[in-house]
Amino acid sequence: MQANVLAVQGSIAVAFLLFIIMTSNPFLRVSPAPFDGQGLNPVLQDPALAFHPPFLYAGYVGFSMAFSFAVAALIDGRIDAAWARWVRPWTLVAWMCLTLGIAMGSWWAYYELGWGGFWFWDPVENASFMPWLAGTALLHSALVMEKRDALKVWTILLAIITFSLSLMGTFLVRSGVLTSVHAFAVDPTRGVFILGIMAIFIGGSFALFAWRAPLLSKGGLFAPISREGSLVLNNLL
Repeated sequence: MQANVLAVQGSIAVAFLLFIIMTSNPFLRVSPAPFDGQGLNPVLQDPALAFHPPFLYAGYVGFSMAFSFAVAALIDGRIDAAWARWVRPWTLVAWMCLTLGIAMGSWWAYYELGWGGFWFWDPVENASFMPWLAGTALLHSALVMEKRDALKVWTILLAIITFSLSLMGTFLVRSGVLTSVHAFAVDPTRGVFILGIMAIFIGGSFALFAWRAPLLSKGGLFAPISREGSLVLNNLL
């Protein structure tokens, strides 16, 4: 399984490396050249912004590990408690980074004039919140799977959904599809490239899930009224 995990992770890295190479030319001339330099948007000149984007980025990237393990499990046709033990630390670190990133952004937005307070339900804010919710459900499901050998197919699906929502959030921020106060670096060309990456990885992973998931072992069972049943209800909500 480790070889397949590394193969999936490497393909993700190659895809985004091609994105950087093909859409971002560091030698592109700025014409006409500004006399004093373009500088950073004054709204973004804040110490909190030294932590907010990097932690969000770390959270998005961290969920790719859970995605890689999920795809590898579907390819191998095998998933067990050991799989959950491997996935949970990566998912927990990614979830903590995303939580810190969202919290730092909310704190900054609270005292930034005209930003709408802690949470404005802006499309870009929601784009970071959705993978956080899915990641929370993934953490709980992986715990049930590790302890009771249950929810195997559901946990695999959550791992795919969490990373898919991370890619979707990246697309919404960079493409300019949605109007948002967070739209500082909008480029439709980059948005189209990210859309292609989404089609390959999201479409491919869901197709693989539809093909291979029925072949996975069902795992253990538990009573509807139990701690595990409460976690499943929490996931659905």
